[in-house]
Amino acid sequence: MLQQLKSELQKLADPEQAKNLRMFFKTGPGQYGEGDIFLGIKVPVQRLVAKKHQDLGLNDVQDLLNSKIHEHRLIALLILIFQFEKGTEEKKKDIFEFYLKNTKNINNWDLVDVSVHKIVGAYLFKKDKVILYKLAKSKDLWERRIAMIACAYFIGHNEFEDALKIAELLLDDKHDLIHKAVGWMLREIGKRNQSVEEKFLKKYYKTMPRTMLRYAIEKFDETKRKDYLKRSASS
Repeated sequence: MLQQLKSELQKLADPEQAKNLRMFFKTGPGQYGEGDIFLGIKVPVQRLVAKKHQDLGLNDVQDLLNSKIHEHRLIALLILIFQFEKGTEEKKKDIFEFYLKNTKNINNWDLVDVSVHKIVGAYLFKKDKVILYKLAKSKDLWERRIAMIACAYFIGHNEFEDALKIAELLLDDKHDLIHKAVGWMLREIGKRNQSVEEKFLKKYYKTMPRTMLRYAIEKFDETKRKDYLKRSASS
């Protein structure tokens, strides 16, 4: 079944699309996606392939996650989502633990963003979230992003406390992919409760990275957005 899946993906490969994706995901020397290999398959097509192969065993999913081919790793994560959503509590625990053992393979922003809230966030929703605080302090860029984006699940259920605490931990992060992640989660909070977001912003907007602030206030009305940017620039 694994070889059949890989064969299907190879047949779907689009070299021109792969070239564009290599540029988009910064795969050059010294860039965050250095060395990542793309087949050039669009995500909706990958979802269909993942759904078809959603019963793949974890050993085979591990094989895909170990691959240097980006689509292999994304397909693996999509399969895990299907299995998690249909699984028993025991199966969900297994997939959650499997996911966290593979953070080194969940090593681009799209891989994190498509999966972490649906597995890690969903599993931890009513549980101790100490692992997220540990990940937020990791030296690994992707583990820090995992910590922040996992909170999308909590935010979607109108629970903001952990997202705000993790955002606070990441305020001084040096990487713009973390600035964007924090700003995005703050914006999601604001879409549900703008006063909660603004309470956080009023405390930190003068010192948070500019990109983080821009993402956070993207949905504010134009007057308020410009006011935050103006006051931030003059601080």
